Amino acid sequence: QVQLVESGGGLVQAGGSLRLSCAASGSTFSSITYGWYRQAPGKERELVARIFTDGSTRDADSVKGRFAISRDNAKNTVSLQMNSLKPEDTAVYYCNYADWRAKLPWGQGTQVTVSP
Repeated sequence: QVQLVESGGGLVQAGGSLRLSCAASGSTFSSITYGWYRQAPGKERELVARIFTDGSTRDADSVKGRFAISRDNAKNTVSLQMNSLKPEDTAVYYCNYADWRAKLPWGQGTQVTVSP
């Protein structure tokens, strides 16, 4: 079964940047749309960005112009470059499928904390 491992989170001041990475196992990586999700305390998990098999992307309005999702099919990785971070971006970030496929079991994610 495909496994996803997120990394790259941390504590940063408002206005700072972080880069998250997601490593996926399996041989079908390039044929799957992936997304980065986040869940803040007391809130529902939400999709913040996704990248399609052709490399095109869609971002949530809340992160447009600040976050950029990318993929490296040779390395089976999906990344999320986060700039101009705000305290409201504080959450646990996860990667997972973002198409018609049933989601894989959620991993531990990576914590992003943005201080004022």
